[in-house]
Amino acid sequence: MRVLIADKFETSGVDALRAGGHAVEVNPDLEPQTLPEAIAAFKPDVLVVRSTKVPASVIQAGGGLRGIIRAGAGYDNVDCAAAGEAGIPVANCPGMNAVAVAELAMGLLICCDRRIPDQCAELKAGHWNKKEFSRASGLKGRTLGVLGVGAIGSALIRRATAFEMPVRAWSLTADGPIATGLGASYVGDSREDLLAMARRCDAISVHVGLNEHTKGLCDRAFFDAMQDGAIFLNTSRGGVVDQAALIAAVKSKGIRAGLDVYQDQPAEKDVAWATPMADLPGVYTTHHCGASTDQAQNAVAEETVRLVNTLQSEGRLENCVNESLLASAAR
Repeated sequence: MRVLIADKFETSGVDALRAGGHAVEVNPDLEPQTLPEAIAAFKPDVLVVRSTKVPASVIQAGGGLRGIIRAGAGYDNVDCAAAGEAGIPVANCPGMNAVAVAELAMGLLICCDRRIPDQCAELKAGHWNKKEFSRASGLKGRTLGVLGVGAIGSALIRRATAFEMPVRAWSLTADGPIATGLGASYVGDSREDLLAMARRCDAISVHVGLNEHTKGLCDRAFFDAMQDGAIFLNTSRGGVVDQAALIAAVKSKGIRAGLDVYQDQPAEKDVAWATPMADLPGVYTTHHCGASTDQAQNAVAEETVRLVNTLQSEGRLENCVNESLLASAAR
């Protein structure tokens, strides 16, 4: 099979694909504007992406594609509806980067509590300010709310429990048994349950996919419900959060935030871009790098290779996320 990888990808995965007899083209600099030309030139059977967006225009250029693989968990950067209409299955690699994202969420939580980036900046500027930074609440005994109890949310619950934090969990998919099995208190799956949890937690971390049910989930009412001075973490997708409402909560309620994703963040890998979140006091920002550890990327690469090999040997793409759309298009 011919595999076009339009993103940074682990060498081990490229080597494994080639060892399996696949023709592989790797171009991490491809963007939505240049992807159609690359597809037309290479004529791949499979397109593999990480953060690169795959809009309808790219899918329309890929008439010979037998599959698109999102080398990660979320897949909102791929137009799954357009792919379904074109008869192209889209797959993801769920759970492979769960630990990496949970680790970053814990790091952001600690940064919010101990203001580590601010301390580093003060010392780099030549200012010893121990009096200012000797004040922190600590995490032991403080309640963490977790939105979403999938692989990442579950990994975070385990780590928060090790920090002796009581955990409350909310999930749209009614994952009560999973949450309670991890030692968390399951609060429910309704909007009322979500707001009630926000009122009772010292920190909240978001781990849900972006879809029609979760877009703007954390809105003004949600932030109004949060306690003054509480911590808010988002390492999922920027669209889950009403950014204007979060900004207002930071300014009016002293909410501290750790963010890895943003509203309208760029699709390009290296470009001039600014988010208003970065200038707010008590807000710590990273570059949508939650899944970017060697361990996670090796696991994702292995899963991607398995998906390509299965497609070749069995003619089906496992982990298909647009199966219902494919079925509708076939009727």
